[in-house]
Amino acid sequence: MKEIKDLNLKELKKLNDLDEKALKAELSTSAKNLYVLSMKKEVWELKQTHLIKALRRYIAQVKTVANSKGLNIG
Repeated sequence: MKEIKDLNLKELKKLNDLDEKALKAELSTSAKNLYVLSMKKEVWELKQTHLIKALRRYIAQVKTVANSKGLNIG
């Protein structure tokens, strides 16, 4: 993962079109990616630390979209 575009983050409009199952899957994969990036940062393998911030914000967007739809996914 070298850039933000390599994280495969969806736009907010596309997130609004997803159903509950897809939002759960998106949240799950994003959380796993965040864990991997955090561990790489701890062992000094991650040079682009800005990816962590971008991924944290994306997870918050996914949770916000789910909450606005009345879903309790995480």
